[in-house]
Amino acid sequence: MSQFAEFKPLLNQSVGYGVVVGVGFFFALIMLCLTAVQSNFSRFTPRSSEEFTSASRSVKPGLVCCGIVSAWTWSATLLQSSTAAYTFGVSGPWWYGAGGSIQVAMFGMVAAKVKMNANGAHTFLEIVKVRFGTTAHIVFIFYAFVCVLVVCGSLLVGGAATVNALTGMNIIAAYFLLPIGIAVYVVFGGLRATFICDWTHTIILFTIIYIFVFRAYGTSAEIGSVSKMYELLAQAAIDVPVSGNENGSYVTMKSNQGLVFGASALLSGFAGVFCDQGYWQRAIASHPRGTTKAYMLGGLSWFAVPWAFGSCLGLSARALQSNPLFPTYPFPLSAQQTSAGLAAPAAAAVLMGKGGAVALLLVVFMAVTSAASAELIAVSSIVSYDIYRTYWRPQATGAEIVRVSHYAICAWAIWMGCWATILYKVNIDLGWLYYVQGIVLSPAVIPIILTVWWPKLTRAGLLCGSIIGAILGMLAWMIGCWKIFGKFFFRFCFANQPNDKLYIAGAINIPNLALPESAVCSGLTGLLCSGLITAFVSLLKPDNYDFEGTRAIAMLDGSENHDSESDAVSGEKREKSSSDFEEELRPTEAANEDAPIDHDTLLRVFKRAAWYSSAMSAIVVLISE
Repeated sequence: MSQFAEFKPLLNQSVGYGVVVGVGFFFALIMLCLTAVQSNFSRFTPRSSEEFTSASRSVKPGLVCCGIVSAWTWSATLLQSSTAAYTFGVSGPWWYGAGGSIQVAMFGMVAAKVKMNANGAHTFLEIVKVRFGTTAHIVFIFYAFVCVLVVCGSLLVGGAATVNALTGMNIIAAYFLLPIGIAVYVVFGGLRATFICDWTHTIILFTIIYIFVFRAYGTSAEIGSVSKMYELLAQAAIDVPVSGNENGSYVTMKSNQGLVFGASALLSGFAGVFCDQGYWQRAIASHPRGTTKAYMLGGLSWFAVPWAFGSCLGLSARALQSNPLFPTYPFPLSAQQTSAGLAAPAAAAVLMGKGGAVALLLVVFMAVTSAASAELIAVSSIVSYDIYRTYWRPQATGAEIVRVSHYAICAWAIWMGCWATILYKVNIDLGWLYYVQGIVLSPAVIPIILTVWWPKLTRAGLLCGSIIGAILGMLAWMIGCWKIFGKFFFRFCFANQPNDKLYIAGAINIPNLALPESAVCSGLTGLLCSGLITAFVSLLKPDNYDFEGTRAIAMLDGSENHDSESDAVSGEKREKSSSDFEEELRPTEAANEDAPIDHDTLLRVFKRAAWYSSAMSAIVVLISE
């Protein structure tokens, strides 16, 4: 007899289709209306390439902060953090949050450097191209697309698995329907529409998190208090102790597995932030003086999402798995169900019944749409600026850039569904993608940072570090997996379910390669080796780059948008001579872009970001001790 049960859907398929299609297009319609109002009653129009891809570089810190929180809240943020709590105990969501918020705070320093040294860039790849040429540009285009593939795969695989588990909706249909509504408002509204949508999604996200927390610890008959939760988890530690945790407890930070998970989370976070064009897009779009503030606030605000959501639902799932209302009762979640991120849906089903299932369905849907919209804009910028404008049509006008961006968004939305289907057919789930992210992308992190930061960085150092680091990381991945899961060693599913032998002893296979231990071996090797090689090779014959070339990227912007914006500029000049009042009310985008940047101010902002990120890192380490 099987010791695991099928996850029983609580809702009808119609609810799944209603949320994915109905709610998706409802939000798309709202965004279209807001975009129309913006276009007709403000100076911003998505028909301008600068507005479409960069939001005219004028977004204030609060909205950028919402965008960061929303874009970094993937379906994996909600589901994988809950899985970590269910598997490792309270240390899991703590390390998940720390593994993402520290990098966002550190990215504030890089964002300040972008404003200082490449304020006119549209993508980080443009900076690479100007400074190091075509070969380096192509290498990092590859890394950028790999990052987008991993992110989009995580979003759809995790989101569709949740929709399928809660409603029974066809999972392939979910893969293709989820991106459609997103693509609609992104095509018509551009980057600013994604910021507005992010703000809306963030409000809904935190509201639902509050509902789950108050329900679990306040009004639920199943738990209802912190003391009751502690009692249930103490019993769970007796029934199913966590291997490597002190006394098998779920409420201790002394967790060997949690520490390994934390290391993999940190590596995955570095890769997911610094290699994702979506984060660079927000740095580019933000107002120069508020860039670092936005990333600092974003990092702190985002930490609450995996920590509160993951610890609440993940620990609730572990505490309530013997409850008759548990979806797989009388059995625990299987390894496949756990890795697919179904701990959170299981807890929501017990705590709030169908209402909890609907709330979780909605919040996961919001996570998928907000993060996917950021990725669609990122892809469109890479395709339009780094491929079309760089290698196909260097004299492309602003109108052409917008048109190519539209095509890229539509094509990528379709490809997202195809890509998720491929992953599903080869049995790649959310957990696998989460761990592999740090493996494949960590060799690019330090070279990317140094590109906007270090004047002595050379082309040879950049290429050697990113390529050799990747090779060494791959070798460490295979060797580490072979050594850790070697002869006579059995790795059971999450060390908690000894009868579910998913991982094969002594084998280098897909499940073993995506375990935290294998991920740390590869990610740490790739990150450190690429950094050391980049620095060593560069110092053999150091450059003395003054960043004048990257700062001149802004000058290309004026010619690129000639067809779509030069008439507007000349019109402003005519209006200036005829109406001083209108000119006084009209904030000039050109002035904001062309005026000299206050580098002393930005340098102070950079130093402040360094202090903040260092303090945050120290606090995380001290609390974890």
